[in-house]
Amino acid sequence: MRVPFNRVASRTAVDSARSTLAALTVSVGTVGLAAAAARPGLLALVDQHAAAVRDSLDGDRTPLTSAALAGYAEGVRAAALEHGWTPPSGPVDWSHPEWLLTRLVAVCALARALDRH
Repeated sequence: MRVPFNRVASRTAVDSARSTLAALTVSVGTVGLAAAAARPGLLALVDQHAAAVRDSLDGDRTPLTSAALAGYAEGVRAAALEHGWTPPSGPVDWSHPEWLLTRLVAVCALARALDRH
């Protein structure tokens, strides 16, 4: 069976996606997921965001990939920056996190789940 060229992720694209997700994990994912593990309400919120991300990427019909998650995260972040959002410059108050940070932590949670499989 032949697969169209545009349907096969190149090694560079996969590496780029993984690099993007690694940077996201370093910037907000590790701290956010640790905070969620300690706060059941935040964990539930991250789970809800993860479900919304999965839905928007049609994750029930097609398997999620690093490339899809990285593209989603970059798109959400770029849109937020266009609308004046600035990344946090200090510690985040995870008792009342911004929508965007919660969404990005959810992407990190989904990426972590991909790594386990």
